[in-house]
Amino acid sequence: MVARALMFQGTGSDVGKSLVVAGLARAFALRGLRVLPFKPQNMSNNAAVTEDGGEIGRAQALQARAAGVSPSVHMNPVLLKPQSEVGAQLVVQGRVSGNAKAVEYQTIKPTLMPRVMESFGILKEQADLVLVEGAGSASEVNLRRNDIANMGFAREADVPVVLIGDIDRGGVIASIAGTKLVLPEDDARMIEGFIVNRFRGDPSLFADGMATISSLTGWQAIGLLPFFADAVRLPAEDALGVHVERTRKTGAKVRIAVPILPHVSNFDDLDPLEAEPDVELIRLRPDETIPGDCDLVLLVGSKATIADLQVLKASGLDVDIRAHVRRGGRVLGLCGGYQMLGRTIADPEGIEGTPDRVEGLGLLQVDTVLAGDKRLESVTGRSFDDEPLHGYEMHIGRTKGPDCGRPFAEFSGSADGAMSADGQVVGTYLHGLFTNDRQRTAWLQRLGAEPAGIDYEAGIDAILDRLAAHMEQHLDLTGLLRLAR
Repeated sequence: MVARALMFQGTGSDVGKSLVVAGLARAFALRGLRVLPFKPQNMSNNAAVTEDGGEIGRAQALQARAAGVSPSVHMNPVLLKPQSEVGAQLVVQGRVSGNAKAVEYQTIKPTLMPRVMESFGILKEQADLVLVEGAGSASEVNLRRNDIANMGFAREADVPVVLIGDIDRGGVIASIAGTKLVLPEDDARMIEGFIVNRFRGDPSLFADGMATISSLTGWQAIGLLPFFADAVRLPAEDALGVHVERTRKTGAKVRIAVPILPHVSNFDDLDPLEAEPDVELIRLRPDETIPGDCDLVLLVGSKATIADLQVLKASGLDVDIRAHVRRGGRVLGLCGGYQMLGRTIADPEGIEGTPDRVEGLGLLQVDTVLAGDKRLESVTGRSFDDEPLHGYEMHIGRTKGPDCGRPFAEFSGSADGAMSADGQVVGTYLHGLFTNDRQRTAWLQRLGAEPAGIDYEAGIDAILDRLAAHMEQHLDLTGLLRLAR
C-alpha cells in the first residue's frame, strides 16, 4: 500500500488548516479510506503523548482521532516547543533533540529534512491517503531557503497543495492572490486549488469573489467553507485560542480562575471544564487580579516553569493566590503548575535556560529538581478518593517532599502528586484529568457545582462527525481526491 497525498497550506497562521484537515480526515475515513495526518514541522506547546512513547502536536493527535487511528511520532516528526521569545526546544520524531534559537534553527533545518521524509514514507506505506498540513504561511518567502514545513516539503515530496484563506479576518482575495504573486514560479505550480474558510452570511454574495480568485491565480476553487461554530469546543493547538474572550456564564455556580502565563502549555486541560454549563472559567492575564469570589485557582502546565513563576510573582498574582487559600479557597496545580506550588524549583543543568534555583509559592511542602529524561507516558490509575482516572504525563523534573506522603493519585504502579494537610492545595503531574467524566464530576461536586452529566469524549467525536458532514456539504471532496497523488 502506497498512499496518495495532498497538502493544505495557509495564507497565514490560524486560518483553520488544522480544523480543515481534521474534518477531511473524518470525512474520508467515513468513506472507507485509511487516512493518516502528517505535519512536517509544528510549533506548539500543546502536545500529546503517542502510543510509541513520544510527543507530537495536539492538532495531529486530534486529526489522528478524527481518522480513527492511534497517534504516532511520524505524524509530526519535527516539533518546536517555544521556551523564550527567540528559542525553542526541538523534538524530532517524538524525542527531545536539544534547544535552538530561531537563527540557529535555520541552519539546522536541512539536517531534518531526511527525518521528515523518513516519517512521511512510513505513513505512506500504511495508508490510502495522507493529509499533510503546512505551518504558518505559504508566502513566507524570506524563510523559503531550507524550508521543511511548506513548499520545501511539497517540492521534495512532490505533493500537490491546496491553499486555505480566512475570509473572517478580511482581505481574503488579496491574501490568496498575493500568495501567488510572491511565490517563486516553481512553488506556485504546486498549488492546485484553494479553499476560502470561515465565511459568514449568504454564500451567493461571494460567488464573484471566488471567480475573481480563480481568474487571478489560475487555481481551482475547491469550496467556500462556512464558519463552524463548534470549532471552539475542539482541543486547540495554538495558544491564541486561550486568550479569546469568553462570554460570561450567567448563573454559573462555580468560578475557576486560571492565570494564563507566557509559556502556557497543554491548555486543552481546560476544555472539559469549559463545556460544563455550571462552570465559569476566568482566564486571567498577569496584569489582572483573582476575583475574591472564585472557588478554585487552577495553575496549568508551562513550557518554562521558572520563567512563568517569575511572571506570576512580578504581577502580584502569587499574593492573590495566597489570599485565596487563607479565605478557604482551593488551588490545583497541573504539571508545571504543580511544580510552582512547592517550596523550590531548581534547574541545575539549565534545561529551561540559565541554571537557577527559585522559591516557589510554598503552598505545598515539596521541592522540584528539573533534571533527568523527559517523562512521556499514558497512564491509568485511581485518585486519592478511589475514583478511576486516565491521562498522560509529559514533564521533566522530579518532585519530592513531605506532602508527597499524601499523593493525589496512584498510576502505573507509583504514587503521583501531593496534597496539603488540609486538602485545600493539590498538585499532580497528570494531564487530561478533567476529560475523565467521574474525576470532573468529583471535583465540581467538591466546589458546589452540579455536573451536567456530560460524556466529554463522546461529545468530541460527535463534533468531529458534524465537522465531516460540514466538509462533505461545502467542499468538493471527490475533486480533492482527484488532486491527490
